[in-house]
Amino acid sequence: MSLSITTTYAGEFAGKYVSAALLSGNTIANNLIEVKPNVKFKEVLKRVNLSGAIANASCDFTDAGTVALTEKIIEPKELQVNLELCKTPFKSDWEAVSMGYSAHDNLPATFSDYFIGLMSESIAEQTEKDIWAGVAGAGTFDGFKTLLNADAGHTGAKKITGEAVTSANVVAELGKIVDAIPSEVYGKEDLYIYVAQNIFRAYKRALGGFQTAGLGHNQDMDIQYFDGVKVVACNGLSNNNAIAAQKSNLFFGTGLLSDHNEVKVLDMADLDGSQNVRFIMRYTAGVQYAIVEDIVSYGLGL
Repeated sequence: MSLSITTTYAGEFAGKYVSAALLSGNTIANNLIEVKPNVKFKEVLKRVNLSGAIANASCDFTDAGTVALTEKIIEPKELQVNLELCKTPFKSDWEAVSMGYSAHDNLPATFSDYFIGLMSESIAEQTEKDIWAGVAGAGTFDGFKTLLNADAGHTGAKKITGEAVTSANVVAELGKIVDAIPSEVYGKEDLYIYVAQNIFRAYKRALGGFQTAGLGHNQDMDIQYFDGVKVVACNGLSNNNAIAAQKSNLFFGTGLLSDHNEVKVLDMADLDGSQNVRFIMRYTAGVQYAIVEDIVSYGLGL
């Protein structure tokens, strides 16, 4: 990794670094889907369907009904971050003194702490994007959008084409989503309509002054309601995309959640005599749903 320091410094360094605002990983942070930790390689999500079990009463035991067991596999992908910075450029920067006066330099502690936080936030941002719209590639995994588009079982009225959503049409478009939700799912406590930020903003604007607490708004988290269904913005969803599903039907799998916040810092001076410092992160991540028939999608082809 190359390091470039650009400065117009005049005076004493204020002691803080500032980066561009990062997209927050609000899906995991707000517990909007089920998190399955301790998945070392892969895990089976069992699905049980029971039908025809109720029959007319009789004196005899008569076996009736059908139990069908199917399964989905969640297989978190192994991911890593390997970055190497040279300490030399900092010798001519504001924090040269904080590196110590010895020729055996240390990376400025203020920058090191900031950079570790930046790495963690960057991973949270990418993970948020991948959960909903990821396409497996270098450093990414398949998200719900990719999985649903590839699932032959996700079709018909539950796969809504969608269009550009504005405050003028958002009520009608959300209505299409609610109308497509299976009756067995509608009314469940953990049912959400997960929407892109532009849809959420359009809906709030359409509500006007009626989004105050107690009138369709949850102050604990920014949740609106539409026809009795919770509507929440997920930062990783692409514009004009939405997914209606039970939280208990959407899963995020990983090994250890703490891996997403653990950064190993390795000063190479004692190992190879160089002026390099390495930052290392390793973690796993992946998503899956259990019952595709219970999911409604909107605009995933956009």
